[in-house]
Amino acid sequence: MSTHSKQMAVDAIKKKLTGKALSYNEIFSIMDEIANQRLGPVLTTYFAAAGFTEGFNDEELYFLAKAMVDTGPRLHFNGVVADKHSTGGVAGTRTTMILVPIIAAAGFQIPKTSSRAITSPAGTADTMEVVAPVTFSPKQIEAIVARAGGCIVWGGHLGLAPADDVIIQVEQPLAFESFDKIIVSIMAKKVASGATHVVFDVPVGPTMKISHFKDAEVIARKFTFLADKFGMKVVVDMNEALENAGRGIGPVLETRDVFAVLAQDPDRPLALEAKALRLAGKLLSLCFADTKGKEGMDGEKVAREILVSGQAMKKMREIIKAQGGDPDIDVSRMSPGRYRHEVKSMRGGRVARIDNREITVVCRILGCPTDKRAGMYLNRKLEETVDKGDILCTIYSSDKWRLAEAVETMKNVRVYTVE
Repeated sequence: MSTHSKQMAVDAIKKKLTGKALSYNEIFSIMDEIANQRLGPVLTTYFAAAGFTEGFNDEELYFLAKAMVDTGPRLHFNGVVADKHSTGGVAGTRTTMILVPIIAAAGFQIPKTSSRAITSPAGTADTMEVVAPVTFSPKQIEAIVARAGGCIVWGGHLGLAPADDVIIQVEQPLAFESFDKIIVSIMAKKVASGATHVVFDVPVGPTMKISHFKDAEVIARKFTFLADKFGMKVVVDMNEALENAGRGIGPVLETRDVFAVLAQDPDRPLALEAKALRLAGKLLSLCFADTKGKEGMDGEKVAREILVSGQAMKKMREIIKAQGGDPDIDVSRMSPGRYRHEVKSMRGGRVARIDNREITVVCRILGCPTDKRAGMYLNRKLEETVDKGDILCTIYSSDKWRLAEAVETMKNVRVYTVE
């Protein structure tokens, strides 16, 4: 480390604290010091705080994402590389595990790196881990994708955009990550993973991470601006999310939902299937537009054919095998936690509201995501009619004390509103 490079980074942080815009070289010097653990938590926090109070202009956002990528490793693929990202926060909406095998079965590479749960009951990586290992090196991921066409792995082990992970650590105590920072973080990870065509899922709802469409529109504009700068093709899917798309929440219960859709089980969660097909369709249309002989093909129609014909399930089993799992696993026989409790309606009426935030609180008490069998099954969904005494949801845990605590908690929080 040269003293000069550290001094340049310190001077750039001072400049940002006074509200001035930074050049690429200045931002690179800060990211390089952070990525190599040379700046220290105090100066890193000053930089994070300066960015939050003074904000970054669009060009600085691009410089930040680019510098995060340039100071870390990258995954390498050729041709069209499809990807999907969600701003997240919606429990029990495991579209990725349906979308990835559909895209791979259509002939496009999709090296999907996913997160573990941060605030939700389960991240995609936690749920995929029920059926296959998810921790691999960049070289192993490239080999899995070469073999199966796609993967669903944990991104946290790869060290992509390493400066971003350090900045997130200093932001966590105050929980003040801005939308700008979330956008930069996502874009840096996508560029580092080699993505060329991406669908961004932005769920909006009163109990979701993004509550207002005006915020979603700002996020969509900035995603599109950054993608254009990196030469990435994107489509942003802003959608109203008033409830969870699946019925199962927690790793095992979500896995059962996913496999019910892939197997086209008559009792599958149709809202989850519809959302996965819509996102897969938009991503396929984006990829088809840049594929000779396939321009103008209807992505959603192709996605539906792949799902209904059983090709998506076949591809999912190939991906599981390539990741070292058992391709013949029978998910329908997986049971949730041995301790269970049925939550019954205190009155008759219709389900007027389901609170995603309260679901998350209860599921974390039950042991999600560490206890893969813990979670909640939504027996009733929005607008359904219930009689007094009908089961609204069933909660599960492998620990009877955790179950007892969750039962007590549910007396004081309103997961369901029946009117």
